[in-house]
Amino acid sequence: MDFYLKKPTSLFSLLSGGMLLGLLLLSSVFATQALAADSDTLRVTAIPDESPTELQRKFEPLGEYLSEATGKEVSFVPVTDYSAAVEALVNDKVDLAWFGGFTFVQAYVRSEGAVEPIIQRAEDEDFKSVFITGVDSGIESFSDLEDKTFAFGSPSSTSGHLMPRSFLLNEGIDPDKHLRVSFSGAHDATAFAVAGGKVDAGALNASVWNKLVDSKKIDTSKVNVFYTTPGYYDYNWTVRADIDPAVKKAVSDAFLALSPEDETGKTILELQRASAFIPTKVENYSDIETAAKSAGLIK
Repeated sequence: MDFYLKKPTSLFSLLSGGMLLGLLLLSSVFATQALAADSDTLRVTAIPDESPTELQRKFEPLGEYLSEATGKEVSFVPVTDYSAAVEALVNDKVDLAWFGGFTFVQAYVRSEGAVEPIIQRAEDEDFKSVFITGVDSGIESFSDLEDKTFAFGSPSSTSGHLMPRSFLLNEGIDPDKHLRVSFSGAHDATAFAVAGGKVDAGALNASVWNKLVDSKKIDTSKVNVFYTTPGYYDYNWTVRADIDPAVKKAVSDAFLALSPEDETGKTILELQRASAFIPTKVENYSDIETAAKSAGLIK
């Protein structure tokens, strides 16, 4: 198996009617292969919501597993940003993509309904974002944020930008007027920016935050959570709607069969920070579309 890590219309109207350089070099090397992949290759990508090395660690055993399940070579095509992941699936450069809820909505709108979410982690039915700050910052609630420096992740991130922005707006805080905003590009980068004192506060997905705390990469005696959002639907695996139905079923069945009771399943589920995978559908992301419209991020 070749497993390569190369690092709007309304959604529901449609329903009704060093390291980075290395990643870029790998992307260039395998770009031709991604475009010319044949029916024996399953081309996969993912939004770069963590560092390239972490993505490689997470997806290598998954690629091997999907290859065995589908009987296809698995070629992982990395992208440099979230929008590139959307364009890769929409333009038939990949067959399967790991999206956040917002990037799925963007891909669905951009493709005029030609992509389909099929699988999500059980945790993505009730996903959350956390707002963090240094323990000595004096920030204890949203009301303390005015005129502070604040980091989101990627502009196209659901849990690192869209939903945190939506919750801020609901509290009467317009990030573009009341905060000094920057974009770190990834969830872990946001956490490290706050921990390093580069910004006063930031927002990231709760899963990455918990992983950073569990791995002791973040010291909670220096950085803490001052707000955790209510839950919402988020990440999913999305395919092109015209993919071979047998391949789609094989991929879905493979994810659904993952179990912590066997070694392979346990390894993959732990790396994906999932207790299990479950089916999903387009309608689950209506709140994401609403939030994106309210925040002015899609029309």
